[in-house]
Amino acid sequence: MTSTPSPLSHPTAVTHEVTNQVPPLTGHDAADDPVLTEGVHREGAGWYLEDLHRLGRRAGSEEVQRWADQANRYEPVLRTHDRYGHRVDEVDFHPAYHSLMDVAVSEGLAGAAWADERVGAHVARAAGFMVWSSAEAGHGCPVSMTYAVVPALRHAPDLAKTYEPLLTSRVYDPGLSTPAGKRGLLAGMGMTEKQGGTDVRANSTTAAEQADGTWRLRGHKWFTSAPMNDLFLVLAQAPGGLSCFLVPRVLPDGSRNTFRIQRLKDKLGNRSNASSEPEFDDTVAWLVGTEGKGVRTIIDMVTMTRLDCVLGSAAGTRAALAQAAHHVRHRAVFGAKLIDQPLMRNVIADLGLESEAATTLALRLAGAADRARHGDAQERAFLRLATAAAKYWVCKRQPAAVAEALECLGGNGYDEASGMPRLYREAPLNGIWEGSGNVNALDMLRALAREPESLEAFRIEIEAAGGADRRLDAAWRDLRGELVLTEDAPLRARRVIERAALLLQGSLLVRHAPPAVADAFCASRLAGDHGVAFGTLSPGTDFAALLDRLPR
Repeated sequence: MTSTPSPLSHPTAVTHEVTNQVPPLTGHDAADDPVLTEGVHREGAGWYLEDLHRLGRRAGSEEVQRWADQANRYEPVLRTHDRYGHRVDEVDFHPAYHSLMDVAVSEGLAGAAWADERVGAHVARAAGFMVWSSAEAGHGCPVSMTYAVVPALRHAPDLAKTYEPLLTSRVYDPGLSTPAGKRGLLAGMGMTEKQGGTDVRANSTTAAEQADGTWRLRGHKWFTSAPMNDLFLVLAQAPGGLSCFLVPRVLPDGSRNTFRIQRLKDKLGNRSNASSEPEFDDTVAWLVGTEGKGVRTIIDMVTMTRLDCVLGSAAGTRAALAQAAHHVRHRAVFGAKLIDQPLMRNVIADLGLESEAATTLALRLAGAADRARHGDAQERAFLRLATAAAKYWVCKRQPAAVAEALECLGGNGYDEASGMPRLYREAPLNGIWEGSGNVNALDMLRALAREPESLEAFRIEIEAAGGADRRLDAAWRDLRGELVLTEDAPLRARRVIERAALLLQGSLLVRHAPPAVADAFCASRLAGDHGVAFGTLSPGTDFAALLDRLPR
């Protein structure tokens, strides 16, 4: 008697064999990128490279990639009341979020750089922030705000003396309890309100001084991220004008401050991070800086968070490029690897050029911030104009670059399993946070009008590459005429700030990148030998040299 073969063992039951699929990009060093490591060394933090690679290997691990997926898949949940009806106003996070935060804080990516007197400490922190946020960007928001709060809080020396040692701690200590009793603190910011948004002077939150020297706030903020942080700098209208205040979630006596979370924002991306609308009602606060000078006080925090926007966008662009480069190195089409197909080489090389320019400029800003901290007045002046230009352009380019990188993966890139949709949803955020494109363009005009030393520092930076590339020199001659503040300057502001950012990138690449990279950048970005989309570099481009600079 013959037996009937099982359907599972019959040859016709095997419908296909899976081939030509790209292995996941995991188990790699996310810091293995010559553009990044050369920039870190150049900007004064070469001593950090061993730790950066250690962090890069962790960021590239399968475990951390799983944390990133879980932190975004299982989003924060708001609990306004406990089971008995008492208000608690707490947000619960998936354990993966806490794991990501623990690494970020323990690696010194929050406030620790302010307690580190080594030259290059802020460059090291910037590089670490870029590498770690490339694994998961959402949790970088509270990390960034904690880094940025320190210089603003120093406007109130007594408060800084109490809280700065904890804000610069490398211990992640989540949960609401008395700030002074914790091993480490996280900070946030509340500026915008629903009736004003960017126009913070339209804020309607009020502040009333008390006999004991504290203040009481009443109002409603519109977009306050990381509501489980310990301390917040907020703006409110005092009798003397708009002022900056420190608001703790828990008061020194251990009681809860009034911080009613009305709802969490249902955001496009940044899903792992909780963003909220808090209501203040007789909320206890302490004045930071001079009454009526709130914007001037909090701008120190905003400046540092804008730097982190540039770092974050450069990191997001680089993370998407790494995925695309990995894909085309493994995927075969029409009998050859994608990386060897001429048109794909153009696309990937162009994306690599964009990423290199963004990373180089971001690290240059971090170097300037580090040197300004050590008393370099010219670097401080350079930051004023350069930060606005970089914030505008690098953040503006991220969505386009990530979309192109996603397209390199085809339909696989549109699938959540690839991780690319998360990068794409995250891409527009930094262009909005801490001032949209128009805000930064107009901020540049204010710097030109009020701080001529910033233009002089900008000039010195551009002309450091003078004579090395005729296209850069010609673009600088043209831009100098555009920097004259005529009546139509606000109308032209986007054109001017875009050109300023490109010239900064061009000057840096001419001085520090391989000649093939600088040549391709100046030809495409400054001389106009480029189409509107990525992948339109001229046939004369040294594609092999550009592809050799891709992250591994």
